Amino acid sequence: MRFIAVLVFLTACALADDSHYSFSSSVGGGGGVSYSVVGDGRITAVRVWELSNNYIYGFQFQYEFSGWTPVVGYVSGEAKELELNDDERIIQISGKHSHYIQSLIFVTNKGRSLQVGQPSGHSFNMYPTHPDAELRFLSGWVSGPPTALQAHWAVVDSDFTDD
Repeated sequence: MRFIAVLVFLTACALADDSHYSFSSSVGGGGGVSYSVVGDGRITAVRVWELSNNYIYGFQFQYEFSGWTPVVGYVSGEAKELELNDDERIIQISGKHSHYIQSLIFVTNKGRSLQVGQPSGHSFNMYPTHPDAELRFLSGWVSGPPTALQAHWAVVDSDFTDD
């Protein structure tokens, strides 16, 4: 089902002006099973679990019309969460990686951020190429905890989401 949602999204992007879609290449050690965190509408919240102030243990997104996605990785302890306001979008993801994703920083267009994990390993910084684009979904690899991620950015058609 997720594969179909990703395929539909990518097809819609291909048919639209592709200058509004961009892709941030994969970071992390990789390995395991592929995943895609996809939902309907805009992202309205993100939850991240970390392992004892160490690497990222799991994460999930809440979407405007489809609610919370399944967790990528594991749930352990209390999640750190960022709820987005109606006019707020995720416009940047930074962090560190080695074999696993060590840390994540989600940054919004309003200057707020969620920082989780231990900042050790290789740095990465992801952002869209179009100034009005926002994070639409993540994909990557998981072997227990997430081992790799890549970001997909697009301009959301407000006529489609504001029904």
